[in-house]
Amino acid sequence: MDATVLKTLQAPLKEAYREDAGKALITLRAKGAVDDAEIACKVETGRALAVAGLHPATGGSGAELCSGDMLLEALVACAGVTLKAVATALEFRLGAATVEAEGDLDFRGTLGVAKDAPVGFRAIRLTFDLDTDEPQDRIDTLLKLTERYCVVFQTLNTRPELAVSARA
Repeated sequence: MDATVLKTLQAPLKEAYREDAGKALITLRAKGAVDDAEIACKVETGRALAVAGLHPATGGSGAELCSGDMLLEALVACAGVTLKAVATALEFRLGAATVEAEGDLDFRGTLGVAKDAPVGFRAIRLTFDLDTDEPQDRIDTLLKLTERYCVVFQTLNTRPELAVSARA
């Protein structure tokens, strides 16, 4: 896809959202079922069933997916798609590109071993390896816009309003 095709696809959407902001508000959903025999949750992905379980550092076997890994994978997926869309829109010369996310966890917090240890990632690093001959200022712009428009990155960066409820 080139910049013209992308802009042609997005132009009517952008116009509709400018005219009626309500059209831009979409609720995404994820659903899973807690396994009745194992400490696991079966998540419906739309393509396959993903089974998440305890990380080995918390007593898991490692056979199931780790939700922390899944979070990083979502970040990589979103950042990669956003990078490619921004590069396309900017007509940025981009050959091969890879995206890597890594995050640091202290499992003492998750296991309740130390009250001062956080539950969750203390740091996440996102790295792009780009095959390009573009000048540094264009690379900087590509990264700045990718960061700005990556939904998962911005969600982690700005912390959305969260709510938890239960139905019995």
